[in-house]
Amino acid sequence: MRSIWNGTIAFGLVNIPIKLYAAIDNSNLDLDMLDVRDHSHIKYQRINEKTREEVPFEKIVKGYLIKDDYVILEEQDFDDASPEKSKTIALENFVKVSEINPMLFETSYYAEATPQGKKAYALLLKALEKTSLAGFGSFVLRQKETLCVIYPQKNVLVISRIRFAQEIRESSEIEVPSDVTIPKKEMDVALALIKQYTSDFDIQKYKDTYTAELLKIIKDKAKGKRPTIKKLKPQKAKSDDLYDQLMESLNKKGA
Repeated sequence: MRSIWNGTIAFGLVNIPIKLYAAIDNSNLDLDMLDVRDHSHIKYQRINEKTREEVPFEKIVKGYLIKDDYVILEEQDFDDASPEKSKTIALENFVKVSEINPMLFETSYYAEATPQGKKAYALLLKALEKTSLAGFGSFVLRQKETLCVIYPQKNVLVISRIRFAQEIRESSEIEVPSDVTIPKKEMDVALALIKQYTSDFDIQKYKDTYTAELLKIIKDKAKGKRPTIKKLKPQKAKSDDLYDQLMESLNKKGA
């Protein structure tokens, strides 16, 4: 794997040199966009809006518009905006991961210690395991300030990016059924149904079956075969009454 960021984790006065590696691997199929007439590739080009000519990547700069004119930014400007955060993840406090709203999580990275940081890395890893806490901090990744939590996972430090609070939209405009009264008998059966379906969480049981089926269709078409499509059999309750539906679900699961 190729590292995407080099820097340090600042744990008090202890600095732990690390490298970050992507921990998430996208399972989507790599599909190309083609012209339906001759199956030629559709290419995206960087076009100068005045000359209509393609611009080489090395000739592209970033600018911010102020009063009808652009201020051009150089790579150094991004580092100068927050030099301490560009290369350091400063742990500001420690939190329980369970207290973080799941909507805030974005993506995760594996942190690898450099040779000179192995002891300090192991110390932080073991300390987080013993306390069941996660370190909370921020750093700059790809020219964007990022909040993050650091926690142990299978003897490795994982760094998960999380969103800022203002990035979560308010739910005030969403209509919620606040004026609905739930009878006790329906609540009791719903709780019993939930208990019946409750088990220890094991993510390994869940697979991306859609991508696998799509790939199977692609391979069949490549061989000139007509893919066999599974018929959808929607499950429907015998009654429209909510209590009857709950009882039927409970009995079906029990059977």
